[in-house]
Amino acid sequence: MTETQLAAKALKAGHAVAFPTETVYGLGADAQNRTAVSRIYTVKDRPQDHPLIVHISNPNLLNHWAIQIPDYAIKLAKDFWPGPMTLILKRSQNAKDFITGGQESIGIRIPNHPVAKELLKEFEALGGKGVAAPSANRFGKVSPTTKKAVEEELSQYLTKNDLILEGGPSQVGIESTIIDCMNDSPSILRPGAITQSMIENSTNLKTTKANTSIRVSGSLEQHYSPRAKVILNQTPKEGDGFIALKNIPTPKGAIRLAEPKDTSEYARILYSSLRLADEKNLKTVIAITPEGDELSIAI
Repeated sequence: MTETQLAAKALKAGHAVAFPTETVYGLGADAQNRTAVSRIYTVKDRPQDHPLIVHISNPNLLNHWAIQIPDYAIKLAKDFWPGPMTLILKRSQNAKDFITGGQESIGIRIPNHPVAKELLKEFEALGGKGVAAPSANRFGKVSPTTKKAVEEELSQYLTKNDLILEGGPSQVGIESTIIDCMNDSPSILRPGAITQSMIENSTNLKTTKANTSIRVSGSLEQHYSPRAKVILNQTPKEGDGFIALKNIPTPKGAIRLAEPKDTSEYARILYSSLRLADEKNLKTVIAITPEGDELSIAI
């Protein structure tokens, strides 16, 4: 039996499985099992009213979780799944409050990582309908982009029946774009690698202003944060951590944490750089954020 088959059996038995996606590593549970999902909240120390994203491998399962799916959402799914995009849709009766945080909406995604895709297929072959999976970190902390980061973050909270799958470093490195699809046109609730122009080109619709009353992951004032204080676009002092594109020199006395060559690499290594700051016990990190493309907004 393969590791993903074992992990699928563990999910079906009500255990937790941390697994890689192209964005970050997720902590998964059977989305139909209230007790299993409750453990996710406990392990993460996550507020009970904060909704979870359900991961599926096949668009055919959309109708299990959602109703009144607009045509433009189907177009987005065809264009960008599997990929770093979560659609917010009107929930079906199968999407219970313990997944939705009591809201009338449900977040759905098909991840684009070979391990995640294989795990979801194996789980669905056992009768599963979806895996609820927030990022595999304690609530509000930096999302993990490697198996080692998951182990450091969560091992003390997991049991011997829970599993952590290896999948190498996450290739996107920041969370999925979250798109509200419950109105006549889409709106972006959380920016990510699927950008505004990509959404508008796909749907032939202009995105509208986001409905801030919808609770989604990453929407709190402080989220994905290290112990160090992160300050944007300032000059670092001696002893400060420093993250900036490679063409920006390191000021004297600053501690270089990352020098990505472009915006894509910046996104990919951002979280690991923030984790490095905590490993070095730095009090302050100065991040010079990139400009010039839409991925910069997500960063």
